[in-house]
Amino acid sequence: MTIIIFLVSFIIFSLVFQVFRSNTYRDVSGSFKAKNFWRPVAALFLAFIVTVLNPIDVERIDAGYVGIKVSNVGDDRGVGKTEYVTGWVFYNSWISRIYEFPIHQQHIDYEENDIVTRGGFRATIKPSFNYSINAGNVGNMFQNLRVGVKEMEQGWLKNAIIGSVNDVANRYTVDSIFNHREEFEASIVKECNKRVSQWFNVSQLRTNIVPPKEISESIIAKTRAIQEVQVAENRRQVAIAEAERKIAEARGDSAQAVIQAAGRAEAIKREQLSLTPLYIDYIKVQKWSGQVPTTVAGSSGLMIQLPKDKER
Repeated sequence: MTIIIFLVSFIIFSLVFQVFRSNTYRDVSGSFKAKNFWRPVAALFLAFIVTVLNPIDVERIDAGYVGIKVSNVGDDRGVGKTEYVTGWVFYNSWISRIYEFPIHQQHIDYEENDIVTRGGFRATIKPSFNYSINAGNVGNMFQNLRVGVKEMEQGWLKNAIIGSVNDVANRYTVDSIFNHREEFEASIVKECNKRVSQWFNVSQLRTNIVPPKEISESIIAKTRAIQEVQVAENRRQVAIAEAERKIAEARGDSAQAVIQAAGRAEAIKREQLSLTPLYIDYIKVQKWSGQVPTTVAGSSGLMIQLPKDKER
């Protein structure tokens, strides 16, 4: 835009001073007129002055942004009149100003700040989060805040975020914050959106909270104690399982011995029932070798030696 204004101004002043006419620099006889050399120099100088002092400016409002044109003079000066603008916008910078606000997601990282938790303990946070501006309320937001997007991020929005973190932290003890951080940060997002929802939507907030040294050591000791209790409980469960396994094995062995003993007793019982006198005589016959005893006892108890057969 500046180049265009300079060229147009130079052409206009050149026409006024007859810079482009050949007879400006030569007389009828063809002699060079050095005294008229001031004309192009004057045209350049005046074009430069007009360009520097020119109030006309141009800006482009890209997609994903909302532009607000604000009047600075007359009855509509200040925020009395705001106008939504898009695309290429030409305006007089002496009487108007363009503010551009992004309506897509923006990410912010704030510097460290101290907060106070329930119980009076201090902690350090370094919040980071995403936010977006409600496109339909940009004009109303500007009329109330009267600053650009960068000033708004480091001013009003920052105060709302830090204030929300402080208020929610007052409901939690230090160890509760670290044991339930997801719940803690979700509560902050909910509280923050209550305060800024007219103009903004805050999401994905991370407090990056760091406890004091003494509290950090206490939390570490408590965590270690919990872990040790858990290890002991795991060992107890393993011991119980091992004992139950051994009891089960012993019961299995005992049951097997009982079954085997019962089997043997049943077998003996069946054998006893089957030993009739006739069956006993049958067994004797089966086991007799066929030889007659050489000694026979009578009723008197005398032993009689029977003669052996002579060999033939």
